[in-house]
Amino acid sequence: MRVAVDAMGGDFAPAAIVAGAVDAARTLKGLTSLTLVGDEAAIRRELAGRGPIPPIIQVRHASEVVGMEETPTVAIRRKKDSSINRAVDMVKHGEADAIFSAGNTGAAVVSTTLKLRTLEGVQRPAIATVIPTPTKPFVMIDSGANPDCNPVMFAQFAVMGSVYSREILGCPNPTVGLLSIGGEATKGNEATKDAFKILEKSTLSFHGNVESSDIFNGVVDVVICDGFVGNVVLKTSESVARTISRWIREECSRNPLRMLGALLARGAFGTIRRRSDPAMYGGAPLLGVRGSCIIGHGSSSSRAVFNGIRVAAESVSHHINQMIVDEIHNLGKTL
Repeated sequence: MRVAVDAMGGDFAPAAIVAGAVDAARTLKGLTSLTLVGDEAAIRRELAGRGPIPPIIQVRHASEVVGMEETPTVAIRRKKDSSINRAVDMVKHGEADAIFSAGNTGAAVVSTTLKLRTLEGVQRPAIATVIPTPTKPFVMIDSGANPDCNPVMFAQFAVMGSVYSREILGCPNPTVGLLSIGGEATKGNEATKDAFKILEKSTLSFHGNVESSDIFNGVVDVVICDGFVGNVVLKTSESVARTISRWIREECSRNPLRMLGALLARGAFGTIRRRSDPAMYGGAPLLGVRGSCIIGHGSSSSRAVFNGIRVAAESVSHHINQMIVDEIHNLGKTL
């Protein structure tokens, strides 16, 4: 398995990216090549302090970086020698099987889509985000690539999310829920109501509509929505989690008795933190493109980078793209 890594993408690049890549090269079986793409001098400085470097790690120089605040389409076209462009080029030219980037999400989507194109039968690629719940994680798709969707796109997202849930998360028969404003088939806008009809006739395990208040209860394994709604849900959830965490810290430090209670509950707090840590899932796959692309959070730690590379390799080894093509073809027979 050959993975190209955007070494300059993310808030803590290149240090965290290089650290996670070295750990992956030392630990993950099946990796035959791990190429760090970016400022060669900066990357080699980071490598120099990490002991013996596994021989599968290579460095490919790229003179430009797409910043987190740059407009993706403009940056991708103007910065031909950016680290994300060069990493995607490696897949395009058959030098790598997968890409990992924790940089500008829009740039990763634009570069991957323009250079690699979509899989046969797929209208638009979509970002699938794995979100933990008290019982099991679920996949939300789309999380930001497509603000506006037609009914067929919703159905295709359901197929792609189901394949990912089954093959990477190990859910044998993923149930699919369509995010809407009510559980009844008549609730929602015209696109979601028409998508409901398509999903009803499909061979997927379609649960029906789900409301936002239900998705964290483990009702379904895959949640379908457009990228506008998905991104709002994702960022709102992250903000609520941070706010509650801050409240807990503030209230636990108000007096000595509460501080003692917090100390006694430290183990429980640690378990909750680990169970809700997005780093364990590595990043969000961009499903529906030729090749495998995993997009990490901008604040990805070395652990998140390690898991992002792991998931990128697993996506290739599980032949996810071929499964998506086959199941999209089967979905087309029901339309």
